[in-house]
This record gives sequence, C-alpha cells and structure tokens, in this order.
Amino acid sequence: MTTATLTHDTLAQALWPTRANASPVSPALRALLLVLAGSALLTVSAKVQVPMWPVPMTMQTFVVLVIGAAYGWRLGAATVLLYLAEGAFGLPVFANSPERGMGLAYMMGPTGGYLAGFVVSAVALGWLAERGWDRSVVGTLGAMTLGSAIILGGGFLYLSTLIGPEAAWTAGVLPFLLGAALKVALAAAVLPMAWRLVNRRGA
Repeated sequence: MTTATLTHDTLAQALWPTRANASPVSPALRALLLVLAGSALLTVSAKVQVPMWPVPMTMQTFVVLVIGAAYGWRLGAATVLLYLAEGAFGLPVFANSPERGMGLAYMMGPTGGYLAGFVVSAVALGWLAERGWDRSVVGTLGAMTLGSAIILGGGFLYLSTLIGPEAAWTAGVLPFLLGAALKVALAAAVLPMAWRLVNRRGA
C-alpha cells in the first residue's frame, strides 16, 4: 500500500486547496502566508492568559496542537520553527517576555523543554491528521492527548536536568494537567466540527 493511499487532505488544504486552478496564489506563497499567520497566532496565544487554578493558562499549547493538525506535519513544523527562530533572534514572542528574558537565554531557561516539545508535537499531530485522526471526536481526543503529553514530557525531561525529577513533576507537570485536559476537550469539539462544516460546504 502506498503512502498516498494512507494520507488525507489537511483542514488547511480543504479550506485553501493547492490543486491546479483552485487558487490564484502559488503553493509557495500560500505556504509562506500560512506559516506567517500561524507564527503570529502563536505569539498572540502566548500573551493572553486565562485565569485558572492552580496556575493561569495560556492557549499556546492549544494553538500548537491545532496548527499541527490543521496544517499537516511539514507546514506545522515550519510554523513552530519560525516562531522559535523569531524568539531566538530576540523578538518578544514568548510568554512573559521581555519581562522574564528574551532570545536564547529565555529558550535555555525553564521553558526550554516545552518549546522543543512544541516542534515534536506539531509534527506528531500533523502526521496523525494526515491519516484522518482529526475528523472524529475519538481520534482528535487521542491525537491531542498524545500531543499534550509530548509537550509536557519535553518540559519535564528538561526541567529534571535543572531541578531534579520530583521538583520537575511537581512544578512543571501537575499544575498544567487540568488546563491541558480542557484544551484537549476543546480541540476534540472544534476540529471535527470544522470538518463537518467543510464537508457540508462541499456536498
């Protein structure tokens, strides 16, 4: 069985096709615009904090997961990598920057593992979405749970090298589990609904 028979269009492909005569924009320009828009959305999501117990919640991990699923693994990874490059060059794109540092110094701090997890998570979500996981509630729940676990796992592993595993679990994972669960549930509602609307439009 070939790879082509296993893959599906992503949500971005369904909404903005690249097939001949489907769009006046070239595939390269389309990809660039999507990546730029995605990196801007990541910046905005990092700055907006939602009151939450036990810690305030941003929607950044939700946006990482949705971008990966909606864009596919290549564009999703490119988007997150551009966002990280912007931060590395000193742009204040990260949460709590510039107040808590900027550039590579920020990226090497306590959040470094989560940022690395963003890339891996976007790739994983994109790969699963290209195989249809984002079209059902159950599939989306599974994919988003995996993506959240990758991000939290990356943060835990890196923090463990700085403060030890027990402290890393207590400070770097437990406070974020409730927010992660809520974002997984939200994605499981939003993505299949978006696909239903796309399919209804094309019917």
